[in-house]
Amino acid sequence: MPLTKSSRTSSFLLPLMASVLFLALPGITAGQDDPPSRVARLNFMQGSVSFQPAGTQDWVEAGPNRPLTTGDQLWADEGSRAELHLGSSAIRVSEQTGISFLNVADQAVQIQVAQGTADIRILHMWDNEAYEIDTANVAFTILRPGEYRLDVDPDGTATLITVRSGAGAVTAGGQEYDLAGGQQYAFQGTDEINYSADYIPDPDDFDGWCTDRDHREDNATAARYVSREVTGYEDLDTYGTWRTDPTYGPVWIPTGVAVDWAPYHTGHWAFVGPWGWTWVDDAPWGFAPFHYGRWAYVGGAWGWVPGPVAVVGVGGVAVVGGGWGVRPVYAPALVGFVGGGGFSASIEIGGGVTGVAWVPLGPRDVWVPGYHTSAAYMTNVNVTSTTVINRTQINNVYNTTVINNNTTTVTKITYSNQAAPGAVTAVPQRAFQGGQPVAVASVKVSPEVVSSPKVISAKPVAPTAESVRGPARPAAASARPPASLANHPVVTKMAPSPKAIPVGHSAPLTAAAYKPATKPNARPNTSVKPATRPTIAAKPAGAPGAKPANAPAAKPVTAPASNPANSAPPARNASNPAGAEQPNKATPPPPARNAEHNANSNPNAAKDANGAAQPPKKFTPPPSRDNTNSREEAPKPPAPAKPPAAAVKPPPPPPPAPKPEAKPAPKPEPKPAPAAQTPPKNQNKEPKNDEKKPPKPEEK
Repeated sequence: MPLTKSSRTSSFLLPLMASVLFLALPGITAGQDDPPSRVARLNFMQGSVSFQPAGTQDWVEAGPNRPLTTGDQLWADEGSRAELHLGSSAIRVSEQTGISFLNVADQAVQIQVAQGTADIRILHMWDNEAYEIDTANVAFTILRPGEYRLDVDPDGTATLITVRSGAGAVTAGGQEYDLAGGQQYAFQGTDEINYSADYIPDPDDFDGWCTDRDHREDNATAARYVSREVTGYEDLDTYGTWRTDPTYGPVWIPTGVAVDWAPYHTGHWAFVGPWGWTWVDDAPWGFAPFHYGRWAYVGGAWGWVPGPVAVVGVGGVAVVGGGWGVRPVYAPALVGFVGGGGFSASIEIGGGVTGVAWVPLGPRDVWVPGYHTSAAYMTNVNVTSTTVINRTQINNVYNTTVINNNTTTVTKITYSNQAAPGAVTAVPQRAFQGGQPVAVASVKVSPEVVSSPKVISAKPVAPTAESVRGPARPAAASARPPASLANHPVVTKMAPSPKAIPVGHSAPLTAAAYKPATKPNARPNTSVKPATRPTIAAKPAGAPGAKPANAPAAKPVTAPASNPANSAPPARNASNPAGAEQPNKATPPPPARNAEHNANSNPNAAKDANGAAQPPKKFTPPPSRDNTNSREEAPKPPAPAKPPAAAVKPPPPPPPAPKPEAKPAPKPEPKPAPAAQTPPKNQNKEPKNDEKKPPKPEEK
C-alpha cells in the first residue's frame, strides 16, 4: 500500500535496518515471503536427459540453463550423463539415474536419488547449512565439504555410499551411522539395515569423467573475478575474455556472438515458481551473466560486469571480507520492463499489437522484482550483483514502490542502457506467454515507444501451460523413469518441502507419505554383510566400453608398509563437529579422486603362518547409535557373548589362549578351528583396554 504520513518514521528506519541485516550475516536475510537465494542449473548433458518441471505432468527433453528448484525432477537415460551446479556444489548423475529436488532453500538442500549413480562435490558449506541425500532405504546427511558418491539399487533395497573426502552420517532403520572419509559403505535392507565398510575401489569411467570436470572448475580463470557461489561461473572462460574497464573494473566480453548481438535476445521466457517469469538463455554460457551482475555497453561491445564478491588474490581467490563473503543472490532476470516495473505492464508495440518490451539493466540501475519481497531481500539481490550501486538508491526505489498481491507498480524510470544499440527487445504478448524463441518473435520498436510507452494493462502477464513447460519437445516414453519408482519409499530425516515431488510422481506428497529415518525404541543392528556394488553401476556414456576423453587410467593399488591390516580412519561423531573442520573454513577444493588416493587407504595384504597370501581384511564397520538416546552419549559396545562379526573371510578364529592369573578373567573366545587352517597367533585376539598398538612383527 502507498506510504502515508503515519508511516514516514518506519520508512526512515527501513533502509538502516536493511543495511544492518545485510552486513551482519554471511548469507542473506530474507523475509517469510522471499524466494530462495539460489537455484540449481543444468549445465551439461550427454545422451538423452529428460526433465519434469514442478506443476506439470509432462516429461520433456531437458535443455541447458533451465533453473531447477524444489519439485523439479531429472532423469538420465541409458548411456547418458548430466551435470548440475548449485552455487559452488556440483551434482553429476550417470545413466539410468533419477533425482528430484525435495527442498532448495537458503539453509537446506535436500535431494532424492531414486535410482542409479550420483556424485556430489561440495566446496563450501555456509553456517547452519544442511545437505541431505535421500534414497529408498537411507537418509544421508553431509556434514562437511567433500566428495561423495551414491549408488542406489533399482529395487530400492541397497545403497552404496563412497566418502572420498569429508564426513557424513546415515540414518536408517532407526539408527545413525558415522561415515568417515576414505571408505565405502554399504547399507542393505529397509526396516532392518545390514551395513559394512570396505576400501574405496579403483576409479571407474564415471569417476574419471567427474575428475575431468573437477579439474576444469579448479583451473577456471573466472574464479579470480567471480565468486564460486555464482552459478555458471565455470563456463565463462571457454566463451569469453576478461578486460579491465576504468569505470566498472573487471568486465567479461562474450566471443563468438553476432555483431549486432545484445543481451536477453537469444532465448525464451519461462514461468518458474516462486520467482515467476524467468529468462532462459540459449548460449552454453548463458546463466551467470543473466541472473547475476549487470550489462554495460563499453568499447563498442556489450560486456558483463559481475558482482563485488571476488577479487584477485595472491595464490588463489581472495574474497572481500574474508572467508566466502556474502552469498550472491539469484534473480530470475535482471531487466527493466518498458512501461512499468516487474512484469506489470503490457504496451502497444505498433499495429495495434499488445507486446512486452524490456532492456538489460546497467550497473547503476536498481532491479525491482515482480513479486512481493522484503526490504532486506531487495537490498541483497541488488548489492551482490553490481559494484557501483548504493544502498540509499535501492531503499529509495523500494520505498516508492507499491507492492501488493504480487502486483508491482513503479514510477517512470530511465534505464542507463535504453539508448545502447539493440538494447530494447520487444515481442508480442502471446509469444512472451508461450515461451517462444525471442530471436524469432522479436519486433522492432521506435524510440518513442521506449521513451513514452503507451501502457495497455497494469496486470502481470498471466502464465500458460506452455510458459511452465517451455518450448522443449516431449520426452520419448523410453527416456522417462520407470513407473515402479513411484512405489518406492522415500526415507527422510529432514522434513521435505510441501512442494516436493519425488521421482515418479506428478504432484506433491503429504508429510505422512515419506518414511521417517528415525523411529522410537529402535534396537541396534550389529550384523555385518560384505559390501557389494548395486546392479546399476556407472558405465561410460556413448559406445559400450568407451572411456571419456582424458579419463585417468587406473593405477595398481599399493599399500604402505606402515598400515595395519585392518586399520580404518576414525569415525567422527555426527553430533560433535567441534573437532572437525568447520564448514565455512573449507575454501580449497577437495583432492581429486584418483588411484593414488585409494592407494593411501589400502593396507597390506595379510599372510598366514606359512607365508601364503590371504584376502585383505575389510575396514571396521561404522559405529551405530540408537537415536532414542542422547546424541552426545558414546556408542555402546555389543555384549561380550555376541561380539560383532568381523568382516574377515575364512580361516576360522584360533583356539582360546591361556592368560596369566594376574590378569582379569578372560572373555569368551570363538570356537577353535581345524589345525590345518590355524591362522597366525593372536590374529583375532581381543585386545585389552591398554593395548592400543598393533601386534609386533615377532608375534605374528
